[in-house]
Amino acid sequence: MNDKGLIVEGLSIEFAGQWVVRDLSFTLEPGKTLALVGESGSGKSVTARSLIGLAGAGARVTARTLSYAGHDLLSLSERGWRALRGRGIGFVLQDALVSLDPLRPVGKEILEVLETHRWGDRRSRPQRMLELLTRVGVPEPQLRARQRPDQLSGGLRQRALIASALALDPGLVIADEPTTALDATVQAQILQVLQAIKARGDSLLIISHDLAVVAQLVDEVLVLRHGEVVEQGPMRQVLREPRHAYTRALLDAVPAEHARGTRLSPQQGARTLAPRPGNDSPVLLRASGLGKRYVGPDQQSRQVVDDVSFELRAGRTLGIVGESGSGKTTVARIVLGLLQPDAGAVSFLNRPWAGVDDGRVEERTRRLYRRDISVIYQDPLSSFDPRWSVGQILADALDVAKVPLAQQPARIAQLLSQVRLPAELAERRPLQLSGGQRQRVAIARAIASNPKVIICDEPVSALDVSVQAQVLDLLADLQAELGLAYLFISHDLGVIRHVSDEVLVMRHGRVVESAPVETLFHSPRHEYTQRLLGAVPRLPGSGISLVVPPLEPESAVLLFDESRLWKIAI
Repeated sequence: MNDKGLIVEGLSIEFAGQWVVRDLSFTLEPGKTLALVGESGSGKSVTARSLIGLAGAGARVTARTLSYAGHDLLSLSERGWRALRGRGIGFVLQDALVSLDPLRPVGKEILEVLETHRWGDRRSRPQRMLELLTRVGVPEPQLRARQRPDQLSGGLRQRALIASALALDPGLVIADEPTTALDATVQAQILQVLQAIKARGDSLLIISHDLAVVAQLVDEVLVLRHGEVVEQGPMRQVLREPRHAYTRALLDAVPAEHARGTRLSPQQGARTLAPRPGNDSPVLLRASGLGKRYVGPDQQSRQVVDDVSFELRAGRTLGIVGESGSGKTTVARIVLGLLQPDAGAVSFLNRPWAGVDDGRVEERTRRLYRRDISVIYQDPLSSFDPRWSVGQILADALDVAKVPLAQQPARIAQLLSQVRLPAELAERRPLQLSGGQRQRVAIARAIASNPKVIICDEPVSALDVSVQAQVLDLLADLQAELGLAYLFISHDLGVIRHVSDEVLVMRHGRVVESAPVETLFHSPRHEYTQRLLGAVPRLPGSGISLVVPPLEPESAVLLFDESRLWKIAI
């Protein structure tokens, strides 16, 4: 290995006498890529943080060898770490909203990296910053650089964070879930950026729960469970012929690999989920001609939702998919009555709910029916009061639903049971829960008022595959048990295919295609839908046929193998 190599031998990490990583060893040569995969709590992220001296307060890090580029990482001073971070080792954190400064534009985040390491001068740094944003696929980089994180979509925030990590072209990039919040086409752009790191002879360490993404990038895979390696080897061997039962369980949990109507997580009893009502069930929610414009920091008005219409029927799931910035979340906010549209209207339970066609609906009128519509957010932690216990969070939802105080303890216990959580978790605070547990609490809060409709805005995007599988099965069980209708927003086409009855595809604020789920996935008519499906990463050996219609009487069939187009048949 030359002086850019990473050597890890016998790495162990301990907190308060408890080992979270034990005897981990691997080497990462220049130009190579390695992935750490496993469930939440398996030790992936703390391993990555230990390689940049940020394992956490109270961490005890030991190793026989821990070195990079000739530096003994165990003996570096804080000054040495500051010099190495950014220039020698780039780090992409998982949660862009938390990682970026909420009070300043994202462009200044990137400029700070350049200024700290004295790259260039005052004239060249802004140009470099715009080049980096363009490189990671940020549209209108001059505009986006002036916006704060809360003014950007999740995908745009993540791309800005990646641009910051790549600012100084470090020899080693450690990326913790770098594509979690990204749609398929933007994810493909980021994969190209990460592949370029490898191509120029630098090293890449990926932490990801998305095994299909791992398959596109890495040479070697380490599977961690409870801080120990259960399987290690070349990517093809581990993902195509896994030897350990735990690795096989991770692969089995991937939604894209399963037919609709089957369970993803191991369960006793039948693997088949309960059937949903047909498309003749009553319409609960109807959107007609929705439109919304925003004025950006440059004072330019932009149409973010344009003539969007759909119906959501009782007991059914309508999936909405599209790139970051396509208007998905804006539509959700209008449907929830949190945002007033500039055009069109929403009716809920055959009553005016939001819009301009029949006059503006006042919030005091909506409040009478608020309990019938609920929401599950992408990031439950940021939607909880961190000072409250789980019991207090659920009690607050029950207060809104007018549940008498005397009945609330029993109802809280019932809610926790419904989402498969033990009753004693009611005493814990959100920060004391795992990601999967927090999302289950978010679901419990959403069903507390016995709603008829739940808006699911990226509810599983931040979860590893096994926890994601459990949450998706839980949502399906609750839908069958309670008769819920879901408006399900996701950038993950595998998830959308698994959960949806019908799908809307959005681009630049408009619906470009709408169809039953299997029709859309087998015979997409719009070029954009075809491109979305073609950009989806796939596990080795999971070929797919994509029929591209309008060439009649013949059809063009694009055949993919391992996410690469290899044949076009007419």
